[in-house]
Amino acid sequence: MYDTILIPTDGSQVAQHAVEHALDIAAKYDADVHTLYVVDTGAMDVGLGTEQVDRLRQGQFGSMPEVRERAESATNAVAEAARGSGYDLEVTEAITAGQPHRQIASYAEDNDIDLIVMGSAGRGGIKRALLGSVAERTLRTTHLPVLVVDVHED
Repeated sequence: MYDTILIPTDGSQVAQHAVEHALDIAAKYDADVHTLYVVDTGAMDVGLGTEQVDRLRQGQFGSMPEVRERAESATNAVAEAARGSGYDLEVTEAITAGQPHRQIASYAEDNDIDLIVMGSAGRGGIKRALLGSVAERTLRTTHLPVLVVDVHED
């Protein structure tokens, strides 16, 4: 049923909680695992300039090592969780830039993903209506199954 699972991550605790679910599903279905970090170019500082944002969209992170480090740290955390899970899972790590929901959907299509497992920040009320969330936008952008793991803080 699920041969390839995508775990989009931003390195947050909510994303890490989704990783546990995704790895469990991957082990049950003997699925390949991909993890993706999307540099949100829409949220980048306006002071960067168009040229810098274009470089990010093309995957040229050399001029912004802190962005590359944050992205690699997030995807590495997923790979480490897979190695430490006791399951025999290989993880493909990827970094891209653009609108997160669109990049997630595009990556999923390009890599024959069968299931997307991602965290939700659990926003509600007005914030949710005004801002939306990457998870909600991903649900509207792709026709693939999306498992959204919500974590409520105590």
